[in-house]
Amino acid sequence: MLIRELNRGKCKSYLVACERTRRAALIDPLRDRVDRYLALLAYYRYELIYAIDTHTHADHRTALFELRALTDAKSAMHRAAPAPSVDVHVSDGEVLELGDVALRVLATPGHTPDGMCLHATGYVWTGDTLLIHGTGRSDFAGGDAGAQYDGITQKLFTLPPETIVLPAHDYRGNSTSTIGEERLHNPRLAGKSRAQYIEIMASLGFALPDKIQEVLQPNQTALDDDAIAYPNIARLNEVRQLEPRTVVTLLAGPEPPLLLDVRETPEYDGELGHIGGSRLVPLKELAMRVGELEEWKQRRIIAVCRAGVRSTTAAAILTSLGFEQALNMKGGMLAWNDLGLPVQR
Repeated sequence: MLIRELNRGKCKSYLVACERTRRAALIDPLRDRVDRYLALLAYYRYELIYAIDTHTHADHRTALFELRALTDAKSAMHRAAPAPSVDVHVSDGEVLELGDVALRVLATPGHTPDGMCLHATGYVWTGDTLLIHGTGRSDFAGGDAGAQYDGITQKLFTLPPETIVLPAHDYRGNSTSTIGEERLHNPRLAGKSRAQYIEIMASLGFALPDKIQEVLQPNQTALDDDAIAYPNIARLNEVRQLEPRTVVTLLAGPEPPLLLDVRETPEYDGELGHIGGSRLVPLKELAMRVGELEEWKQRRIIAVCRAGVRSTTAAAILTSLGFEQALNMKGGMLAWNDLGLPVQR
């Protein structure tokens, strides 16, 4: 197994490859390094099988969508990831194979709902879940310090102590650590209870990353259109969120809402299916097709997507265009399916 850290600095990406089969994966690749990645793969004659993000990044643009378009690689993320154009959605315990190399998925939500780590013999890529003598922040939307603590202590810290830790970020000039080192000396975790960890994380008070919306929205939506004015965080927070069962009740009422599904066409009839009677208008087409919704300007519209992220953006955009009752279905089709509610394909 070959492992190489590809970009020095705060944001870390990794190449992992099977030397026998020349099959490779890129973990947490950066969009502005795509040319370098392709040159490296060509030089070593590696075939890129997977481009993997350990979570939805908020501080740099992902390269998953470009690598997917430029190579035969499949993009891979956790099942809870909100973005479209993800070929392989993985869950805890599943394995991504690269010849003789097996990358086992460890679901570790907390930093983000879609956080995961990847374990291969002797190594673990920890994303923003576990850092070197630190942990990823848990104050983003959907973050959960308790879940993060559980994932670290129940999954990562049960790995052999000599396992090398390869995080997605480092802010102190470190490159690697080990599970044993972090278990004994990580200041946020060593000797700390779950309640103490939650208290520590709540007290950090970090500022949001620079240009978070310019980064997060494209990473969540796969849209790369400078003409789109993404709603800011304040506008997104104003969108009213409805639980799926509330949506069911409204659909059965005397004035049923319009269900506006803003996923891509393949998703609509894909693994999660769609809600009967919903109308498909992909988010990237919403601004140009808004005229089709004119009759609903004073009526209730409920936006729907995979995980409730793109649809929150859609509802905020509709609100800014004068739609008075643009709402969002919380958790999207993932939550709908988890409740066993009916879908069509």
